[in-house]
Amino acid sequence: MVVVVVITNILGSGVYKKVAPMASVLHSPGWIMVCWILGGIISLFGALSYAEVAGLLADTGGDYAYYKKIYGRFFSFLFGWSIFTAIQTAAISSLAYLFAHSFANILNLPELLPGLKDVNIFGVFYPFQEFNVKFVAIMLIVLLTIFNGLGLKTGSRFSTAMLVIILVGILTIVVAGASSGHADYSRILDFKGDPNAPVTFGAVFTAMLATFWAYQGWASVGFVGGEIKDANKIIPRGITIGVFVVIALYLLANSTYLALLGIPELEKIDKSQSSIAAVEAIRSFGGSNGALLISLLIMVTTLSSTHATILSSCRIIYAMGREGLFFKPASKLNKHNVPANAMVYQCIWGIILVLSGSFDQLTDMCIFAVYFFYGSTALGVFVLRRKMPDAHRPYKVWLYPVVPAVVVIFSAVLFVNTFSARPREAAIGLFLMLTSIPMYVFFNRKYSKA
Repeated sequence: MVVVVVITNILGSGVYKKVAPMASVLHSPGWIMVCWILGGIISLFGALSYAEVAGLLADTGGDYAYYKKIYGRFFSFLFGWSIFTAIQTAAISSLAYLFAHSFANILNLPELLPGLKDVNIFGVFYPFQEFNVKFVAIMLIVLLTIFNGLGLKTGSRFSTAMLVIILVGILTIVVAGASSGHADYSRILDFKGDPNAPVTFGAVFTAMLATFWAYQGWASVGFVGGEIKDANKIIPRGITIGVFVVIALYLLANSTYLALLGIPELEKIDKSQSSIAAVEAIRSFGGSNGALLISLLIMVTTLSSTHATILSSCRIIYAMGREGLFFKPASKLNKHNVPANAMVYQCIWGIILVLSGSFDQLTDMCIFAVYFFYGSTALGVFVLRRKMPDAHRPYKVWLYPVVPAVVVIFSAVLFVNTFSARPREAAIGLFLMLTSIPMYVFFNRKYSKA
């Protein structure tokens, strides 16, 4: 079960699109592959650290409650507020954005409101650029919010079916690309790159923002930590197998893209912002029919991921509302026993984020914020070992203290490096996180209980 949970929650949009921005930063196929491997290893270390915290505090449920136990009420609120403003809503918006790109490519949608595309806010936000794509993304978020608000949940069989479709689709891309005669796999051994833009330490960290988006989702294993028998063996084994399966799939898929397209083509795709690497790779040998099939696969993947994220993310907003740390209507369940008001708040902010930026801007902002908390969770392993030294731990992280220490250090470096490499996304993400301070004061005063 753990293996399925890990794979299902990781596989998503990153495997189709993120190789293009990585090419623009590194200019080297070999270094791109190294970043995918490093991203997988760091994600594995983070997941193993998370598993110890989840196993120890499983009965209290979820990250929001974990942080309350480790760092206190305000830090718990900081996490919940960041989930709402900069992490999960950004994930919802970016997933919907990629769905909309594939939808627009299939139907060749005309531009909407082209006369307003230069309208901007502070010269930073251009809400009407690519508005045909943004409009479809907004409609998807609205429709899935309504769908989930009616209590119509997809079951485990549907999730398993989606996973099978995605796995078959990725493997089909790999096999078809390798057998097409168009692929040149010698490219992936090129570590030279562009002599005018040598690979730097900062460039590697910047490229890894893309890989972390693709690997994002492993933390979901924490929700099953307290329900597994023989957790000491099953959790680390399941996480390890799941992450290694995903690493293998990502390496196979991205080596295929690099073999079919090469760095110059991928850089053009990144600059266009209207193309998807996986689609163009298949188009290179499969023509329009191949591009159509991969576009449909991306739509299925992102539709499933968007639905699951909308359904799960609103639960934290609902929990905050019940504690008086969010707007009071968010604490109410509708007649279908669903936190529909929490979903509405989430929907509105998700739409605003769609209008604010592009797919890569949203994902970089999300990863910037989320790795602050991944580092905090890894640090929590040390805190809990000191606070609760005698508590029963169904699982203890391997190679303690090395594994959690690597995650803490790496998260801190990534957090700082993003300010240099992606200052816009880092500044917006940090601003949204820091709004938690006045909002915490506001909610405590407005909804404080005697």
